[in-house]
Amino acid sequence: MRRPTFRLRPTLRLRLTLLNGVLLVGAGAILVLLAWLLVRDALRPTDELVPGTTVLLADGRLLDAGQWQQQLVDAASRELLVKGLGALLAISVVGVAGAYLVAGRALRPLYQVTATAQRLGEATLDQRIGWSGADDEVAELAKTFDAMLDRIAAAFEAQKRFVANASHELRTPLAVMRTEIDVTLSDDEADAAEYRRMATVVRDASERANGLVDALLVLARSEAQAGRRLGRRTRCDLAAGTANALSAVRREVERIGLRVQTSLEPAPVVGDPGLLDRLAGNLIENAVRYNHLHGRILIRTGTDGHSSWLVVANTGFEVSQADVPGLFEPFRRGGQERTGARGSGLGLSIVRAVCDAHGGTVRVVAQPGGGLEVTVTLPTAGTPPPLTDPPHSLGPGDHGGSGTTRWGGPALTS
Repeated sequence: MRRPTFRLRPTLRLRLTLLNGVLLVGAGAILVLLAWLLVRDALRPTDELVPGTTVLLADGRLLDAGQWQQQLVDAASRELLVKGLGALLAISVVGVAGAYLVAGRALRPLYQVTATAQRLGEATLDQRIGWSGADDEVAELAKTFDAMLDRIAAAFEAQKRFVANASHELRTPLAVMRTEIDVTLSDDEADAAEYRRMATVVRDASERANGLVDALLVLARSEAQAGRRLGRRTRCDLAAGTANALSAVRREVERIGLRVQTSLEPAPVVGDPGLLDRLAGNLIENAVRYNHLHGRILIRTGTDGHSSWLVVANTGFEVSQADVPGLFEPFRRGGQERTGARGSGLGLSIVRAVCDAHGGTVRVVAQPGGGLEVTVTLPTAGTPPPLTDPPHSLGPGDHGGSGTTRWGGPALTS
């Protein structure tokens, strides 16, 4: 059986202890040396006597003063060195041991960080260091580690929620398709009309599932490019993408009887055309889907030379401003849909991810009387997007791309 080999690791505690020991021994050795030199220089009483002077000792011996002085200096130096080195050795042992204990106590939070990190898993993300010692650098490290664990736990929880919601959203159309197929096939008297109805239901459910998968892919693609250089950068105009998105929902707008007011000024940006078109499409689709009969939609685009913006405001059900940040969570719908088809709940999540990928911001304001106003601001074509994630502006306040502030005029109300 092979015995485990012991290996002395150069741990931080050991290095701090050795450093303290070296400094302590060095300082003690210097003090002993200085004391020895001072003693040798101070014990010279015969230097002021006449040469040839003798000294009568207590034991009756008669010695030359110079010889007696040399014996005195040698004895004092020898005794000082022996006792000084003995004291230095004792102090060094005690000092090194004390430094080892003090270093261990000071580094205890680091051991707790290591132990906590080793225990961490998906089922133990609730564990924290909870350091309650002195408010020093080590305590700051422990608090920083706890804060990091909070963010990791929140990310894991969001991921679980996202997977669960995505599974549920995909399961619903699949269950509808299977139910329709099973019911129709089990009916021996089903005719061509019944099969046609079943095929229509299956097609609608498959379109919904396909739309959800497409939305998930767009969201993943947008989040993958957030904070980095875009893989595809083309000069395009937000106004053109907005016009195309309006054309795509024209039939639904006419069916609900919505009044659409537009002011599409040029809004040049540089980015991924597909993502930017999806951004405009999501905002306009949400404005239609979450509106009410004979409601209104206001759409504006423009630029000031430094940033380009797209503002989409709509009437609809009332939303509290405190609930606005939750609208950006995947599969979160801000209340009961009044009109239109049921959405995937990924619209604003994709909008935020696309804004991040292009170095822009998105701002949402709940309108008095119902509805939302969403303002997207992106760098113009001559301004490259930053490499870091920009902050999200989700509430009221000063913002360069706010439609109500830049253009003036009343906000939409129901």
